[in-house]
Amino acid sequence: ELDEDTVRSVRASTIRVANNRTNTLADVFEDVDAARTTAAAIKSYVLDNLRDLLLQLEERCTANGIQVHWAKDAASANRIILEICGPGGATVVKAKSMATEEIHLNKHLIEAGHTPVETDLGEFVIQIDKDTPSHIVAPIIHKDRRQIARSFEREGLGPYTEEPEELTMQARSHLRSQFMKADVGVSGVNFAVASTGRIVLVENEGNNRYSTTAPRVHIALMGIEKVLPTEGDLALFLRLLAGSATGQRLTVYTHMISGPRREERDGPTEVHLVLLDNGRSRVLKGEYRDILRCIRCGACLNVCPVYRRSSGHAYGHVYPGPLGAVLAPALEGIDAMGQLAKASSLCGACKDVCPVDIPIPDMLLKLRSQDTRNSSATWKWFGVGAQSAMFWKAGLKVLPMVGMPRAWTEFRDQPRKGRDFRRWWRGRS
Repeated sequence: ELDEDTVRSVRASTIRVANNRTNTLADVFEDVDAARTTAAAIKSYVLDNLRDLLLQLEERCTANGIQVHWAKDAASANRIILEICGPGGATVVKAKSMATEEIHLNKHLIEAGHTPVETDLGEFVIQIDKDTPSHIVAPIIHKDRRQIARSFEREGLGPYTEEPEELTMQARSHLRSQFMKADVGVSGVNFAVASTGRIVLVENEGNNRYSTTAPRVHIALMGIEKVLPTEGDLALFLRLLAGSATGQRLTVYTHMISGPRREERDGPTEVHLVLLDNGRSRVLKGEYRDILRCIRCGACLNVCPVYRRSSGHAYGHVYPGPLGAVLAPALEGIDAMGQLAKASSLCGACKDVCPVDIPIPDMLLKLRSQDTRNSSATWKWFGVGAQSAMFWKAGLKVLPMVGMPRAWTEFRDQPRKGRDFRRWWRGRS
C-alpha cells in the first residue's frame, strides 16, 4: 500500500506535468486538436498498411547496414538479443526502453551470464533497488530523493546527500565507467522511418547517446507499431511526444541513427534492429487495434485520478494507467488482465489528452462488458447469494477466512475489515 507521502508525491508530479503539457502544446501548435487529429490519421494509416511499411523499413535499414531481425514473441526477441550478445560475460548498457521491460530482458541477460546496466537515472535506481517502474516515462515517480540517497549510499556510489545535483553526479561517475567497458548497448525506439530506414530516439539525459555509440554493438528493440511512413511526419510527432510526455517543446536530445559507423572513428560497428510483435498482430485484427496508435507519452497516466491515487505498481503489469488497462488485456487476454479495465472512473480525461486521440474510455467499456460475459458463472452465483439472506450471511463469514485471491493481493492490500453493518443497524433500532 502506498503511504500518503508517496501518494502526494505522485499526485503533485502528475499534475505538474499535465499542466506543463497544456501550456506547451498551446504554444507549439496553433490548433492542438487539429494536430492530434492529423497524428491519429497518420497512425491509423500505419496500422492499415503496417505490413508494407515494415517491409519497406527492413529494405531501407538493410541498405543502410542495419541488420533487421523479426521477433514473433518475447521468447524470440530474447533469444535474438542473446545470440547477438554472444557467450556470457558481456557488459550490456541499456537505455530506457519499455519494450525491454515488456520482454523482461534483464532477467534473461543475467541468466545467460551477462551484466545488464540500466543507464537512465530512474531505471538505474529501479535496478539497484530490485524494483519495477511505476510510470512509463518517469519510472521512479513513486520515490523521493531521500530514498534515492539511501540507495546510492548503500551501493557505495558516494556519501549520503539529498541534493539532486550531487546525486546526479554520483550516478554519472558510476555510469561513465560502465559505458567505457560495455560490449553491447541496448535501446528502445521511439520512431522508425520506413522511407529512409532511420531509427529515431528521444531523451533528456544523454545516456541513449552513450548506449548507442560507445559500445561496439548497438541493439534497438522496437514494437512493430512504432513505424512512421516518412521523415516529414517526425516534425509533428516529435513535438507531440515531447509536449505530452514532459511538457517540453522538444526533448534535450533527438538521435537519428542511419546505421553503423562508416568513415567515423567512433560509433558501433554493428547496428541491429529487432522488430517485436509479441501479440501486436493479433491486437491489430481485433476491436482494440486503436491502442496500437499509442506513442508511449504517458499523458493518460498523468491525468488519470485512479493512477494518481494508486501509482503504477497496483496495475501488476509493465504498462500501467489507462494505456495499460487496455493494452495489457489486449496483449495477454481478457482472462489474464481483464480486471484492469475496471481501474477507471471513465471520466474521459485520458482521451482528452491523448496526442493521437485514442478512444480509451470506449475500449474500457468494451473490455468490461467482455470480462463480465467471460465470468458470467461467477456473477450467477453472486446473484444467488445476494438474493438469499442465509447465503449472504454465510458468505460474509466464510470469505474473510478464505481470503482474497492471490492474483489480487499480489499487488494490492486486502480491504480493511470494518464494523458489522447488520449488528450496527440493530443497535440503532
